Amino acid sequence: MGEIREGARLAAWGVAGVVGLAVLYLIGAFAFGGAAWLTAPFRGEVSQRENTVGSGEFRQTTYEEFFDLCEAVQNAEGTIQALQEERKTASETRTAQIDQSITALKATRIESVNDYNSKAAQEHRAPFRDKDLPYRLDAGAKRTTCTN
Repeated sequence: MGEIREGARLAAWGVAGVVGLAVLYLIGAFAFGGAAWLTAPFRGEVSQRENTVGSGEFRQTTYEEFFDLCEAVQNAEGTIQALQEERKTASETRTAQIDQSITALKATRIESVNDYNSKAAQEHRAPFRDKDLPYRLDAGAKRTTCTN
């Protein structure tokens, strides 16, 4: 009878040991998993930034994007000027069409200026703007210069 009791006690200790290890494992999983879960936004943000800003493709694309946006503003200005010249000798019907086109081009120009200024103000993009490009474009200016 003593042997049975001793065997039962050893079995109980064995079961308690297995349950204890399982509980420790769960606590560790939640503790470390919880820490990983809590820091995921930070780690993901840093990883994303390193993958994006650190990439040569991002740098080159951003550099070219500033030129493209500035050029879009200049293209709109040139087209507006050409339409204004044409308007001087246009028929009444054509004048109405020209006025609509000029209005649309002015809106497009303002959008391009705002897009340029927005990207120039972004901390992760600003370093990739060419030093000869203006820091900001003026939406009210008649002519935009894409080099200083």
